[in-house]
Amino acid sequence: MIFNNNQRSIIEKTISDCLHRKFSTYKSVTNYMPFHFRLLGKDRMALYSFIQSLNTTFGTSIFEPVALELATTSNRFARTEKQIFVGDMISEAAQREIQSIIDDLTNSGEPNKIQEVERLRKVCRSGKINKTKPVRVDLYLESKDGKKHLFDLKTAKPNVSNFKDFKRTILEWAAICLYNNPDENISTYIAIPYNPYEPKPYQRWTLKGMLDFEQELKVASEFWDFLGGVGAYDDLLDSFERVGLEMREEIDKYFERFNFNVSD
Repeated sequence: MIFNNNQRSIIEKTISDCLHRKFSTYKSVTNYMPFHFRLLGKDRMALYSFIQSLNTTFGTSIFEPVALELATTSNRFARTEKQIFVGDMISEAAQREIQSIIDDLTNSGEPNKIQEVERLRKVCRSGKINKTKPVRVDLYLESKDGKKHLFDLKTAKPNVSNFKDFKRTILEWAAICLYNNPDENISTYIAIPYNPYEPKPYQRWTLKGMLDFEQELKVASEFWDFLGGVGAYDDLLDSFERVGLEMREEIDKYFERFNFNVSD
């Protein structure tokens, strides 16, 4: 076990607080589905609707605050923040370089994030400087040696057609940070909080050719253990389970309101 008692208490309170906020703001939007209602019951359909809603917002409502709390309480980082503004200025030369990188990868190039960042560093202040839409990152960490780690949290099964957009986003983050400080030691990542294919390995082939797996992608334990240390992922799963058991009666009571007669 890697969590100490205080850390576990803080993280489990974060999880329960997130769920309580969801309960307080959730409004059932289940459409009228008479066959489903009669077959499965309105209470089960209401629960299904809630789970769907929770899945939609899990990243921002649960994963982000839990990730922030884990990184903060682990004391592995000098600075930890979520949804932080990193800048809105990027050089036109860097934008062209990003497009060139993506074109190279699309044409069967081999991703190499270290080399790509150096390409951006060389042009980060070259030519015209463009103002972009203010950029926020999901999770911002600064190591005690000053290195910055920027994470874009994605769903467990991201749409393959969006991978170019993901790549562009994290390259733009790097270019914007380098414009602010050309000497910045920066890493930008895609984070996927769990592996839906467990116990099989994550199907990285879907990302092959666009992301540098070693430098740009962290899945399940790779992500959580990076934040909290080796073993953090397993401890975190245990914490989710404990919160679920402790709140079981409250959760059941919450859904009693949906236990209608099927003729309602």
